[in-house]
Amino acid sequence: MSIEKEVALPMTTQAKAKPAPHVLVVDDEYFNFEMLTSALSSNFELSYADSGKSCLSSAIANPPDAILLDVCMPGLDGYDTCRLLKNTPETKDIPIVMLSGLESEQEQQAGFEAGCDAYVVKPFSMQQLLEKLKSMV
Repeated sequence: MSIEKEVALPMTTQAKAKPAPHVLVVDDEYFNFEMLTSALSSNFELSYADSGKSCLSSAIANPPDAILLDVCMPGLDGYDTCRLLKNTPETKDIPIVMLSGLESEQEQQAGFEAGCDAYVVKPFSMQQLLEKLKSMV
């Protein structure tokens, strides 16, 4: 008669854990990136682009899981950047959340017409932004 023992092997959580989703923050004000980093870095890996042009090259070179895109920026604004991202094969499927102090229905409609997946008006709740990002990635 043999007695079999079950041995529980420890799970290596580090080996099983998925890397944090990568979010590209696009804003001409570095301070906004710092605020978002302090609020979101425990859930996401964040990188920064200071313009629409640098966003495009960064998103193609290292595609993020989502993009937080400021609307009011010099040069390429958020709407034009969003249109370009959504019309570029390498970036067309990346979820884009537009962040803006422009709160009118026309501005929000312009964001969705440009192709954004969500439009968040500043000032916003970090908790709501966190939940929105988690649902997208």
